[in-house]
Parts: sequence; structure tokens; C-alpha cells
Amino acid sequence: MLVLGIESSCDETGVALYDTQGGLLGHALHSQVAMHEAYGGVVPELASRDHIRRALPLLQQVLEQSGSPLSAIDAIAYTQGPGLAGALLVGASVACGLGLALDKPVLGVHHLEGHLLSPLLAKDPPEFPFIALLVSGGHTQLMRVDGVGRYTLLGETMDDAAGEAFDKSAKLLGLGYPGGPAISRLAEFGDPNAYKLPRPMLHSKNLDFSFSGLKTAVLTLVKKHPANICEQDKANIARAFVDAIVDVLVAKCVDALKQTGLKRLVIAGGVGANAQLRAALNAAAQKRRFRVFYPELQFCTDNGAMIAFAGAQRLMRNPDAATRDYSFGVRPRWPLEELPAA
Repeated sequence: MLVLGIESSCDETGVALYDTQGGLLGHALHSQVAMHEAYGGVVPELASRDHIRRALPLLQQVLEQSGSPLSAIDAIAYTQGPGLAGALLVGASVACGLGLALDKPVLGVHHLEGHLLSPLLAKDPPEFPFIALLVSGGHTQLMRVDGVGRYTLLGETMDDAAGEAFDKSAKLLGLGYPGGPAISRLAEFGDPNAYKLPRPMLHSKNLDFSFSGLKTAVLTLVKKHPANICEQDKANIARAFVDAIVDVLVAKCVDALKQTGLKRLVIAGGVGANAQLRAALNAAAQKRRFRVFYPELQFCTDNGAMIAFAGAQRLMRNPDAATRDYSFGVRPRWPLEELPAA
């Protein structure tokens, strides 16, 4: 089965072809980071218009890359939610328009399910069941994953997600957008002993998170400095912030493994590309004898490959999951627990 995947939930346009026999045949991605950088964050209207410009050229690129004609596609998967409404509508309309023109079934995919399953695209994929730390955009959640569509929420953020804390703290340090990668790079030059920031909910005895207070602590620290804060002090604050957030994420992951008795941990989403987090998790895995799995770096951020793959997994388990009803709607807010089992 050859599945076309289309991702347009926020500021990346992704298209991919996944074959259930041959694996990933081709994928292409356009990031809008440069366009949104001037505004310090994603501008939804600009994002939607750019998806319109990029979707079909990326589709053509993937078809040429894979050597597959458009007529060979068996089904089309698209991100139905969650995400920006206008951006989601672009991907949904392209998918349903293609489905109508080609008489192929279409399937709306949950964006977070795509992230959860993306490590299965790696050369050494994890087996079910596993614990998943989902750190993507406005989401920070710990899940028990027993199979496709079989997700149990163990803990989640009570306010700001880890990615939001990265972006907001980076902005306080004048690092611009996107803040996550910038603050992580700067932290590499910081003194780990210069400042100590709180570890929110580290000892809460549950698996929930809270990062709003950590962001506020960064703001308080920045205000104690003169307006012309030096680069070394910025690096020291960045290091304190990154160390705090990594300590919390690692501790909660270890607690989740202990509570469930599982020995496999999957990291999914954009923050999963963070070098400090990966180093700390690898050290914890070696010490406590569990395995940790990551998506390939190119699949940590939003991409079409994870949508094509997630759609293919659902269709293999239930061919009737797709439809030839080409009327469509999107779900900007779509809790993962509302997703039906595969």
C-alpha cells in the first residue's frame, strides 16, 4: 500500500510517500522559520498562505524522488489536527482535492500520533509497549504506548509546555525566533555553577509537569542584570534554564518507567532534538538499564513522513479507516485521548 502524507499544522509544509512494503520512498519539507523570524513567532495567516504556495511543488518533488506516478498512490493521509485552523485547512483541502481527482480514499491523522510513531521510522525501531515523552510545540506529555491507537496518558503539563518555555525564555534573553535551538546552543557556553533555577514539580509524586514558573524565574534573573547584559551572563542563564528543564524531563521519564515496569523509552517531538536532553537521557539509560529511542533528527520537527507512516499503520489495521467522502473539516484542538483505537 502506497500512502501519501501531507503535513501543514503550523509552520512546516511536509509531503511524503510511504510504502508498507518498501518503507519511506520520498519526503520533502519546507520550513517557514525565515519568514516568521521577523515577527518573533508564527503569524497564522502568513503560514496558511505559504502552505498554499508550497504543497503542490513539494508533492511533485516527492513523486520525482520516489519514481512513483500520482496514479500509484493508494490512499492519502493528512494532518487533521491539532494545529492552526487555517494551516490545517490547506493540507486537508489539498488531500481531499487529490483524493477526489484520483478517486482515492483519504484519512485525517492526529498530528501527535504522527510524532508518537515517528521513532518507528528509524533503522532500529522500538517494539510495543513503551513509554513515550512527547515534547512538541504546546505539548509535553508522558504516554504509555501499547500499540497504534492504544495510548494511556500518564502525565502532562499543567501550564506552559517545555517547547513554549524554551521559546519564551529565549525571547527574554533576546535570542529571537525560533528560541529552542538558539537557547540550547548558547547554553553550551554557560557556566553550570553560575546560577541555579527551580526544578518545577520535580518531587510532585506524579508525572505531571509545569514550566510557567521556570520561565518566570528566568525573567526575574534577567531583570537583576543591567540592560546591556553581557553575552557570558546570557550563556550562564541559558545553561541554568536548560539544565533545569532537562533535569525535570529526565526525572519524570525515569519515574514513568519505574511505575510501569517498562524498559523502553521513546522521545518524540521537536524538543527531542535537543542535544543536552539526549545526553542526559542516554546517561540515565546506561545507569538504569533501559533503552531510549529517538526519531531521526530530520523527523523530530513536523514532517510529512510521520503523517504518511501513521496513516499507513492505521490503514493496515483497518482499511475502512479511510473514506471517499471528500467533504472535510479540521480539528485545531483535538485531545489525543479522543483518538479511536486502530
